[in-house]
Amino acid sequence: MYLDDALLYNQGYKISVHDLNAPLFYQFDYDCRTYRANTDFQHFHQFHEVYIQINGLASSIIEGHYYTLQPYDIVLLRPSLLHKTVYPSGAVSRRLVIDFRIPDESPALHEMLESCLEPFEAGTPIYRFSGDVRNTAFSHLNAVFMLGMQPLNPLNEQLIHCNFLQFLTTIAKNAGQNTYVPQELSDSITQKVYAVTSYIHQHYASELSLKLLAEKFFISPYYLSHQFRRVTGFSLISYIQITRVRIAQQLLLYTDKKITDITSSCGFTSFSQFNRVFNKYCHTSPSQFRINGVVSPPR
Repeated sequence: MYLDDALLYNQGYKISVHDLNAPLFYQFDYDCRTYRANTDFQHFHQFHEVYIQINGLASSIIEGHYYTLQPYDIVLLRPSLLHKTVYPSGAVSRRLVIDFRIPDESPALHEMLESCLEPFEAGTPIYRFSGDVRNTAFSHLNAVFMLGMQPLNPLNEQLIHCNFLQFLTTIAKNAGQNTYVPQELSDSITQKVYAVTSYIHQHYASELSLKLLAEKFFISPYYLSHQFRRVTGFSLISYIQITRVRIAQQLLLYTDKKITDITSSCGFTSFSQFNRVFNKYCHTSPSQFRINGVVSPPR
């Protein structure tokens, strides 16, 4: 156990209150990661997530935006947000990931939760606090850490719930003291590539092509194509297709929209094209995917 840090930590330590399918659940996952854990593409889920970098450096890519992280930065991810964490080569990073879902059926509870969850809706949902604010926020997570050491029963689960809400409330009440500022990358072409990926995530329903994006960002098509693959690991066309497939997966799983409507709303020009591209990356048809309800990462 690390006691000298702001956050209590035990590698491989996990606290679970109910499972991921329950109306209310919490999972606190204390572990470490290296560059070997880096995923190819951004993923999404239908619950809220808090990511806290405990030591070392990492980067967070959220809807195509690139953000650098330092110890004790708090990343707040709302449901359906495409994201991934990138770890540098050679380093071992300790981190805490909190997945949770809180039901809000009653109007009064909905209003209270809406205030607590408002920081998740920020344009840059990353928070960097210091001093008393950070200590207060993390004191509630440390209380959860210690509760997890005890046998879980309804009373301890309620205390975990209360402490976590106090953690969220501390962030919401002090959001104005957030000192996180996105840093520009020293490599200007890498910065520009991430500007392109951000544009793709914002305009996936529109016509997108190498020629159009090269003109918009004042880069030659050849140079953009080469640098895009170097930075992201994907060809530009593949990145566009996978982004559209990811959005389509969300709509298939969590809405009742007709597949023909999803086709056009995700930027595909025809159902046959949608079906072909979806099969290419998910190895199943859109209709079968909706029936099975399983998200398989694009390869």
